[in-house]
Amino acid sequence: MTDNRNVIIAIVLSMIVLFGWQFLVAGPQLQRAQQQQEIAAAQQASADAALATPSAVTPAGTPGAVQAAAGNAVYPDRAAAIAATQRVSINTEDLAGSINLTGARLDDLELKQYQETVDPGSPIITLLTPSGVPNAYYIEQGWVPANGASVAVPDNASVWTVEGANTSLTEATPVTLRFDNGAGLIFRRTFAVDQHYLFSVSQSVENTGAGDVALFAYARVVRHDTPKVQNFFIQHEGPTGVLASNNLVAKKYTDMQHDQMIDLPGTSGWLGFTDKYWATAVLAKPGVPLNARFSWSNPSGTMDTYQSSYVETTPVVVAAGATATSESYIFAGAKEEAVISAYEKQYGFDRLELMIDWGWLHFITKPMFYLLTFLYSIIGNFGVAVLCVTVLVKAIFFPLANRSYKSMAAMRRVQPEMKSIQERLKEDRPAQQQAMMDLYKREKINPLSGCWPMLIQIPVFFALYTVIFISLEMRHAPFFGWIQDLAAPDPTNIFTLFGLVPWDPTVLPIIGHYLHLGVWPVIMGITMWVQMKLNPPPPDPTQAMIFSVMPVIFTFMLGTFPAGLVIYWAWNNTLSVTQQWFIMKRHGAEVNLLGNIADTFRRKPKVETPKA
Repeated sequence: MTDNRNVIIAIVLSMIVLFGWQFLVAGPQLQRAQQQQEIAAAQQASADAALATPSAVTPAGTPGAVQAAAGNAVYPDRAAAIAATQRVSINTEDLAGSINLTGARLDDLELKQYQETVDPGSPIITLLTPSGVPNAYYIEQGWVPANGASVAVPDNASVWTVEGANTSLTEATPVTLRFDNGAGLIFRRTFAVDQHYLFSVSQSVENTGAGDVALFAYARVVRHDTPKVQNFFIQHEGPTGVLASNNLVAKKYTDMQHDQMIDLPGTSGWLGFTDKYWATAVLAKPGVPLNARFSWSNPSGTMDTYQSSYVETTPVVVAAGATATSESYIFAGAKEEAVISAYEKQYGFDRLELMIDWGWLHFITKPMFYLLTFLYSIIGNFGVAVLCVTVLVKAIFFPLANRSYKSMAAMRRVQPEMKSIQERLKEDRPAQQQAMMDLYKREKINPLSGCWPMLIQIPVFFALYTVIFISLEMRHAPFFGWIQDLAAPDPTNIFTLFGLVPWDPTVLPIIGHYLHLGVWPVIMGITMWVQMKLNPPPPDPTQAMIFSVMPVIFTFMLGTFPAGLVIYWAWNNTLSVTQQWFIMKRHGAEVNLLGNIADTFRRKPKVETPKA
């Protein structure tokens, strides 16, 4: 009887605990999560609606402005789009552009320190472009009413006015814009900018009405049309951000077209878009909770629209007769490592350094970058700095290379005996393998000992390769002679006889991409071929054919690569040949480089087929 009573008590207590947990803990947690998702959905829907609001008026007298089907103005070019609206100019040491008073939107920005080509008269880089022309690219902040509220907030058609004496945004003069919704709320937006690429944006709401108002602050970067990217696995280009526990989020444009929408609620951090050398981002104050979203849409089927956006999850409550503010930041500029690192330290932005794609081996890549820029600051030529770093890395790894080539030299010494064993025991594979093992043991040779030192070096040289590929410092950096831009392909082309034949072979279908072959890719191919000739050809004819064709394939593949990478590869091959020849001669191995090269051009004797 006592046992039954204990069982009943245990069951009752278990049910009390179960239902109590469900009622007191799990239920409220689930309810809060659902409310947060509903708030996030409502916030984003309101923000999306604000973005989709068409301009109500096309400015009179605008040349070439026409009304599109959706109601938005379309302009013949970027200059016409800028001239169509009133603006506040931006003029700093590094930036030039303007803020559009229609929508208080940052949509006109150029980078004064960077030009499109190496020609001194080339236009400076255009980063942001107004809506209404191809490849529009802009950044905006705003407010979203709390769920269910009918508050008139400014949208992208709202016309703001300049408040105060400052009518031009510079490092020393911030600009304040004002918008009165006519219903008791006065919105102000103050822009400040530093000497580089960081804008500080302070949004305030003055409530002159009778009741409290709750609003959520949002920010977004919008990009129309799909930009041209290299799609090279070393470097990411596309939507990106660092969002608290979500860490680095990086998506390709094609990924967004497939996923369409990626929501990351309950997070913090920054997000935007990154190109090879430039980037944009909207950054909340560190630690501010927000709901983030990456999205793509193309409702008309004629224009892709990509968006990186966030909505803060803590409402700004503006009491009657009071004023409330929200602060955020915008990054728009060049991906200069020193500038980005300074912003991360000064403002506490979460891992802003990841705006630069350092790759999987970032713990090697970043020190390599610092070494390269240090040498560049001393030498003054980025190409020579690359050559010096390659020499230093070769010197550091000389002990490993020495061990590797020592093993290769030992293998070469016993190669005649190995061939003899293969011929003698070619019908008895187990006996052949045992004889090989006995040979290795007798000569104290480990066949794998030559591989491991080489494998250890691969990540380091790949990291150096990555640094050269992503470095902004290499862009438009001259080398010597005809190489005036290390980030561009070698401008010469052997298929045009270096410009003597007036035709462009690269326009040919299918193969045209491979018909840009400059002098440095050819030099690289020759050094690779010489490196392979340092060793006798493999006994297997198929392997020998593959090894002989590889330099040719790589020569054509690297023809369109940045000249700096090709020069690095050619220099690295040259050092490897010199190093291997020296070490192998030092260990007594016969190195018949000239003989191996001569054998390539000798006519092979014909093998006569015996007559039946």
